[in-house]
Amino acid sequence: MDEQKMKIALKETFDTVSAGYDGSSLRFFPRSAENMAALLDLKGDEHILDVACGTGHASLAVAKKLLKGRVTAVDFSAGMLDQARRKADALGIGNIEFLEGDMQKLGFSNRPFDAAVCAFGIFFVQDMETQLSHIASQVRPGGRVMISNFQESYFHPLKDLFMDRLAAYGVQSPPQAWKRIAHEDGCRQLFETAGLKDISVEKRNVGYHLASAEEWWDIVWNAGFRRLVAQLSEQEQERFKDEHLAEVEKLRTQDGIRLDVGVLYTTGTIKR
Repeated sequence: MDEQKMKIALKETFDTVSAGYDGSSLRFFPRSAENMAALLDLKGDEHILDVACGTGHASLAVAKKLLKGRVTAVDFSAGMLDQARRKADALGIGNIEFLEGDMQKLGFSNRPFDAAVCAFGIFFVQDMETQLSHIASQVRPGGRVMISNFQESYFHPLKDLFMDRLAAYGVQSPPQAWKRIAHEDGCRQLFETAGLKDISVEKRNVGYHLASAEEWWDIVWNAGFRRLVAQLSEQEQERFKDEHLAEVEKLRTQDGIRLDVGVLYTTGTIKR
């Protein structure tokens, strides 16, 4: 699948899952966003760009720290943006502007931002170096860019069981570009190639225990994995779900089913 077709497929997927994207099973997203906002160490008057903002987890976490600043948030999914706006309204947060747009064509003039963030979004583009450089081009000299992405072992062993069973059903694994930055060296190399300096990488685990295998299915069905399951017929989907959740349930302990979510936060500074 070429990149344009992949972009269309991703947009359709995220529009579809947007209503369930903020479910409690996916609470690693707001947890990770809180870490990102804290690691930015903001003064409170900055103008921040949130690229591929989704339902606004990072935007909201950052905006809360900007007493005199504001956030401009961009995503290509209208469904995700609708959810983000509803959350901001419900929380009474008014210093965020949510815009529908392509992160590969941001187009802000005069480098108006003091910093930019991209939470779990950079790896959806094959050429991550060009994408990161493009994000950096929107930020003033001396400003910063931060991304978050998964460590290679994220969701282990649940994700491994899921992918292995999909393979048994004949569903091919999509390109694994994200693995290039699933470790500290890869993150540093990405930022160096994109021309940033003063690079730092922080590792955090925002995992927790799931109460049941059904909670794991909530994650599968309400996030990017859904487009893989959707390649099966409805009958196959039901059989796949039953078989997969049976093997996941075997991992339950007295605490529940552990969901490990290792996250890398990489920050770099724009050269003056």
